[in-house]
Amino acid sequence: MRATLLALLLAAALGTPGRAAEAPAESDALKPMVKSDSLVFNGITRSPDGRLFSPFQRQSKDTGLELGEWRDGKAVPFPDAAWNAWKPGDDPAKAFVAVNAIRIGPDGDLWVVDKGAPGMGAAPLPGGPKLVQIDLATNAVRKVYPLQAATGEKSFIDDFRFNGSHIYLTDAGQPGLIVLDRETGGLRRVLDGHWSTIAQRPLTGQGRVLRDDQGKLLFIHADQLEVSPDGKTFYYQACTGPLYSIETRYLDDATVSDDERAKHVKLHAATVATGGTAIDAAGTIYASDTDGLRILKIAPDGTMSTLVQDPRLVWVDAMWIDEQGGLWIPAAQMNRTPAMNGGEASAVKFPTTIYRMQIDAKPLRN
Repeated sequence: MRATLLALLLAAALGTPGRAAEAPAESDALKPMVKSDSLVFNGITRSPDGRLFSPFQRQSKDTGLELGEWRDGKAVPFPDAAWNAWKPGDDPAKAFVAVNAIRIGPDGDLWVVDKGAPGMGAAPLPGGPKLVQIDLATNAVRKVYPLQAATGEKSFIDDFRFNGSHIYLTDAGQPGLIVLDRETGGLRRVLDGHWSTIAQRPLTGQGRVLRDDQGKLLFIHADQLEVSPDGKTFYYQACTGPLYSIETRYLDDATVSDDERAKHVKLHAATVATGGTAIDAAGTIYASDTDGLRILKIAPDGTMSTLVQDPRLVWVDAMWIDEQGGLWIPAAQMNRTPAMNGGEASAVKFPTTIYRMQIDAKPLRN
């Protein structure tokens, strides 16, 4: 298993830059839906009635939009300005410090994960890591789930998915998974430090190795995650892949030891450096390839194919499938920001764009 894994990683590391160099042609299937001349976002979610929301990257260390709703082509602070006005010295439990992922939940509310750390590699602030539930009928925060009890100094709470009464979250800084019980608020870390949650190679984008704003190699651990339509299988990977799976019963059962849990981890697909994913109601996973500038389709049996390849798909992050069978694709250009570009001045080419591609797939809401 480990030998196979190393071979896959080596192939990915050597092969992806070549694909990026092929300079694919632009695809007519990609329709620009939202553009910004100044903002960098790393995701998109859409409510059934058509409201669009994105998490944004703070434009300075002290201030900036973290969560916005797209209205008339512009991003407006959501749920209000106060939640987006955090600055050093403010209570991090009552405002967004660093939003990393959002999605419309099965309940129709907007859910937001805040890693609670003011910068890449920075330690989470006391009370900062949290999951925030927002009622879209009233545009008001319904509940805040503190995550500090399951985090450490290196934690970077990255993304989340629902499965019944459980919410699964990835920790990309202190490698592991977190299971949140929605009913009790209880937290457990699982597969903590397991090799499947640890990045095996540095982060890459457009065929080059990426560094943080201090010039250090970037390793983004447990990151992307999805749950199968029947709720029985959990998929996850470090940002640089590959994609693993484990039955959710081993995550949900608190009596199972991590040693026993680790025996049930399986290699699902030989994915490469990935910015974001989505899953449809048939169990097909869509994953971006940040080196190859493409979107991969991963069938339930793990076989992969290319959905679309386009030079505009620079660092596609968290995607979304709407009720009309459209895949929303945010070309985030994260690899061009100072946080991933060795601290150099931003090389983002504006406007940043969110595309939509008709794929005729039904959405899965988890």
